[in-house]
Amino acid sequence: MAFATKLTAVVVDDHPAVRAGVVHWLSSGTPPVTVVAEGEDVRAAWIGEGARADVVILDLHLNSTTPAMGDLRRLTEAGRRVVVYSMRADDETVLQCLELGALSYLTKAEGAEHLLEAVRAAAADRSYTPPSLAGALAGDRSERRPALSARETEVLIEWFQSESKDFVAHRLGISPNTVNSHLERIRVKYAQIGREAPTKAALVARAIQDGLIGVSDL
Repeated sequence: MAFATKLTAVVVDDHPAVRAGVVHWLSSGTPPVTVVAEGEDVRAAWIGEGARADVVILDLHLNSTTPAMGDLRRLTEAGRRVVVYSMRADDETVLQCLELGALSYLTKAEGAEHLLEAVRAAAADRSYTPPSLAGALAGDRSERRPALSARETEVLIEWFQSESKDFVAHRLGISPNTVNSHLERIRVKYAQIGREAPTKAALVARAIQDGLIGVSDL
């Protein structure tokens, strides 16, 4: 994908060495990602240049043993594009972060290539599925599945494989408003069974959990 303007990010991590490594990886990428702010506290994402960054790279443990789920929720509810970058690799944490609106989840065992891909995807409002996330999703098969119609399933899969709802509408021969209506009904159905999916990344997670698509289909 070609970007008309430079991509920017803010890095929130309580380890200076990690922040320095992320800055180096992103600035060395093609195209490069400019880190406009960094810090050991989530305030770096709310003030100055950090408040205007395209993507927030967030560690879950910021001078605390308790995951920063509240910080993640506040960022996503404010419309920020968040990539979680954490030492934790348990499936429950991965899925919880996606449900809270993170566009991707990477472990720190994964290298520069995956982090760059996740940041680029997030800047374009797309999710990215690294190896750790694929494992978490593939291992979860919920018994509580919404009753989606064939058309709803078709719209959902097309949307996962497209970059815009307009493209989905063109592919299926329906209007963009109809696409939006289908997606809203799908979200309502998931919410009704207690499996909210407020973002595209969360819907991707749900669809993989329910066997509607495979990780290789994305």
